[in-house]
Amino acid sequence: MRIYKSSERRTDAEMIEDIQSFTSKGERRNIEFKKSLSTSYHLKTDRRNGLISQMKYRMERGDGKAIYLIGVEDSGEPVGLPDDELRESIDVLRTLSHEIDAAVEDVIIHEGTHGRVAEVIISRKHDFSREHLLIGVAGHVDHGKSTLLGTLTTGSLDDGSGKTRIFLDVQKHEIERGLSADLSFAIYGFRGGEAIRMTNPLDRREKSRLMSDADRVISFVDTVGHEPWLRTTIRGIVGQNLDYGLLTVAADDGPTHITREHLGIMIAMELPVIVAITKTDTASEERIHEVLGKVSELLKLVGRIPFRVDDRAGAQEIAGKMNRHIVPVISVSSVTGEGLELLDELFMNLRVHRDLEHEEKPFLMYIDKVYTIRGVGTVVSGTIQQGRVSKGDKLLLGPFRTGEFREVGVKSIEMHHYQIGCAEPGHIVGISISGASSDEIERGMILADPSYEPEAVREFEAEVAILVHPTTIKAGYESVTHIETIAETTVLEPLDSEFMSAGDRGRVRMRFKYRPYHVREGQKIIFREGRSKGIGSITGIIR
Repeated sequence: MRIYKSSERRTDAEMIEDIQSFTSKGERRNIEFKKSLSTSYHLKTDRRNGLISQMKYRMERGDGKAIYLIGVEDSGEPVGLPDDELRESIDVLRTLSHEIDAAVEDVIIHEGTHGRVAEVIISRKHDFSREHLLIGVAGHVDHGKSTLLGTLTTGSLDDGSGKTRIFLDVQKHEIERGLSADLSFAIYGFRGGEAIRMTNPLDRREKSRLMSDADRVISFVDTVGHEPWLRTTIRGIVGQNLDYGLLTVAADDGPTHITREHLGIMIAMELPVIVAITKTDTASEERIHEVLGKVSELLKLVGRIPFRVDDRAGAQEIAGKMNRHIVPVISVSSVTGEGLELLDELFMNLRVHRDLEHEEKPFLMYIDKVYTIRGVGTVVSGTIQQGRVSKGDKLLLGPFRTGEFREVGVKSIEMHHYQIGCAEPGHIVGISISGASSDEIERGMILADPSYEPEAVREFEAEVAILVHPTTIKAGYESVTHIETIAETTVLEPLDSEFMSAGDRGRVRMRFKYRPYHVREGQKIIFREGRSKGIGSITGIIR
């Protein structure tokens, strides 16, 4: 906890310069006025319970943060308090906040004519013990992936027309067309082995409550199934630091060339894969059996072992054994509810792979999206790759087109609209930063702790495999290369031979055509040009 005098405070949108003008607006959202609080009265059982309920309400309205003004009448008149009464009031708030797993974060003292007024900032604690899984979802357009996620996260069955998809398709044109054009995110969770769902996943407060209550959170990255947006799908799978991949295949259609594309991307990223055979209510038993056979053949073709899950015991068993080679296959219907309990059982028991060494490394996050939010400022979002970040940290942002990095400050952190004080690897977060405007920031840039010592890279070497190409690849070949959230044109030069063809493996040199990015050895890459494609990993940095 930090204590400031109003004249010594840092500049912050939530911190006020003039207490009188602030209180004149009255109590609202997450702001509460209290003349004084005493341990002898306000911590008695009945009064205590009422104040706890009130604090929960204010924190819910403030997405995990409440502001109490002590020494202020209900009318908003700042009367002030002597130091001893002010201290006691703050102690009461500290005791009450502990009851709801929150803490007094900041105290700002304002000098008044009759005494002092305290601005007390209360925030929820962040519990690193919460289990978190990040699952990327892919599949051909109209194979029911967004509908499945809408049904799974709400518990509401679909009507056959994709009504639950609306919880994932949040842009007007997406809703009207029934096609997702960008990545969407969904969550549900578990507590004590019981699923926690939301009535309306688009409600920030419901998301915040789920994040607060769950001891295991499942975050889904819903990718794009339409072929013209394959680039966005690659970004969702390559750039989000996923734990698992979920591939949907419609029972009335079966595997398509897009199904094979999406599966190939997951395998290239070495993800453990789960297959959901969707829309079983639209197909006969014979057709479902036929599609299951085609999916099994496809999985065996790429060196994977299909495992049919028919009951909760099987789901629990495979969850403990699952790896990159074994692929659970589950038949589901968002209309009848078939198989949903099996997915619940699987997601509840999947192993969380926590790399403690990864957590102790300096913070690094590749930027996926950039926003400007009124009252907050510049916000960047992405998935944390390594290290931890806390409110108040100083980070490096870049590289800019000049190759430079700039220091920025962390003003606040949100995870699924839930305000947290700090975050760790695998968390999808929005970070409000100071020191840079949104029009200066591009997807593919990074936020990093200064001790990470990031460097701007223009050229690198890689070991690649050419999967599809109609002719030969020679020096000067251009393609779009995907690395984390980077999607940039690169110029390729074979190093082991004059040219490369489909089926060849070898070393290449690659150069970003338009600007530098930060990349490092070991990162996986996917490069595409038309229907040509290749995969590989970075083996050396040239700069």
